[in-house]
Amino acid sequence: MAREINTVGVVGVGTMGAGIAEVLARNGITVLAVDRDDAALEHGRSTIEHSTQRAAERGKLDAADRSALLARISFSTDLASLADADLVVEAVVERLDVKIDVFQQLDKIVRDDAILASNTSALSVTEIASATRLPSRVVGLHFFNPAPVQDFVEVVRTVVSAPDVVEDAVALAQRLGKSPVTVGDKAGFIANALLFAYLNHAASMYEAQYATREDIDAAMRLGCGYPMGPLALLDLIGLDTAYEILETMYLQDRKRVHAPSPILKQMVTAGLLGRKSGRGFYTYAEEYSSTVVDDAVTPSSDAAPQLRRPIGLVGVVGTGTMASGIVEVFAKAGYDVVYVGRTPEKLDGVRAAITKSLDKAISRGRSTEEKKAEVLGRLTGSTEREALADVDIVVEAIAEDLDVKVELFKDLDRICKPGAILATTTSSLPVIACAAVTDRPQDVIGMHFFNPAPVMKLVEVVSTVATADDVTETVQALCANVGKHAVACGDRAGFIVNALLFPYLNDAVKMLEAHYATADDIDVAMKLGCRLPMGPFELLDVVGNDVSLAIEQTLFREFREPAWAPAPLLEHLVTAGYLGRKTGRGFRDYARR
Repeated sequence: MAREINTVGVVGVGTMGAGIAEVLARNGITVLAVDRDDAALEHGRSTIEHSTQRAAERGKLDAADRSALLARISFSTDLASLADADLVVEAVVERLDVKIDVFQQLDKIVRDDAILASNTSALSVTEIASATRLPSRVVGLHFFNPAPVQDFVEVVRTVVSAPDVVEDAVALAQRLGKSPVTVGDKAGFIANALLFAYLNHAASMYEAQYATREDIDAAMRLGCGYPMGPLALLDLIGLDTAYEILETMYLQDRKRVHAPSPILKQMVTAGLLGRKSGRGFYTYAEEYSSTVVDDAVTPSSDAAPQLRRPIGLVGVVGTGTMASGIVEVFAKAGYDVVYVGRTPEKLDGVRAAITKSLDKAISRGRSTEEKKAEVLGRLTGSTEREALADVDIVVEAIAEDLDVKVELFKDLDRICKPGAILATTTSSLPVIACAAVTDRPQDVIGMHFFNPAPVMKLVEVVSTVATADDVTETVQALCANVGKHAVACGDRAGFIVNALLFPYLNDAVKMLEAHYATADDIDVAMKLGCRLPMGPFELLDVVGNDVSLAIEQTLFREFREPAWAPAPLLEHLVTAGYLGRKTGRGFRDYARR
């Protein structure tokens, strides 16, 4: 028979504990909030009052309900006040010794049928449980921040958790309007195990000065649709918390990707903890503020890139989806475009695709027939590469095959006028390989658009060791002129976005392969827990498992990181022809839907 859970204790009313208390009280549960001293309790009380006031101002909570919610929460500095609680959630600092001490005290206070739950995000629930008299009643109940908003909860069972305790914890999470997923006791569980390797990689990328903090964050927001960039997210989480989570994961699995980046330890030691200290990767208006203010490394608005080389006529090589989109982007921005394809039929296909796109914009009231005629009037198609002789920049968007690209760049070097910029849209191949076969390596650069090019705002501008500074600046300025956000990076596999994205996707496949969680549970965890637009398996099936495997193989060959070796399960799916949506079957079966 399921327990009746009417009274819940919350130990620790910091940001997470206060949020959990609010969620419980909002759903009619009596809450007993306990913290170490009156100052901590007052901070928790004010956090709840501020959060509920904002909800009331936004029309999500009326005055009467807010008053009733606040009345359900009582505050105390005495753990003994929890003697009659049906369940207690611990939300103290993420330190194992502190949590164990709390649980040992609670074990002597609460009834034997009461559930003890830890909100730990990475520590071993088993170790916490084993320190108590009745380990079978201990589970993890991992809420996500901010708890009143985030719909996801990880219910963590240990090898000794009683089935009825797990069931009652799941039922409570559902009663609170959350979407719970039950998982085993592994450091990081689902969401953090996948999230923090990605965050750690981003910190290492910044530490290596591969890209600026602004460009790393913009790349993931604009290239992947993430709600926050990784460095801004680290600041929100707290660099000390992130360091402890990574350290816990590393001590459990000894994977180098979980070893905290040295810069994290340095910043934590210096007291640069993120928003809560007023400074982390970014500088904030004050402690706990979300307002970023300029600091010594903030790019100056006066230093906006300029066109150091004149750009009038643009060339595009290719007639596929990406090439058509790039042609459209330039033509809509007012540039005359010469595009080259192998046959007249393929050239007609480009014009037809752009016409369809423009017609859709007209039907939605975003354009006119006059503007459509202007855009189409800027297009000139040719089956001869010699038509590119007078372009100021040519953007290559052909097959992702290095041999094919190298042959093209040799020819462009012969055809294009001196000073013309030669750009490749490759997503992972070495740009320098294209530059090296020309007599003008200083004029060669990567210009990685994202699909669909007319919609996606991001362009990765990839400079090689040979690229001239004026070429880099000109391409960055050109991106701004066509309505794109340029991020600058060096010429190495994956650039920014794919280098951060695909190891995370690979980790998700390995988690599935290990039978730790289902594809559905992992996707739910990342969508609801981390607010990502798509779960990893949804995304893999959209991208194509063959494309994903090729990128992961490229990353592994370049960086030789053992944890990035492509998951055997992904290789098997590709061998079987299960490539995702394009074949009707990938990690999920689409043919039957």
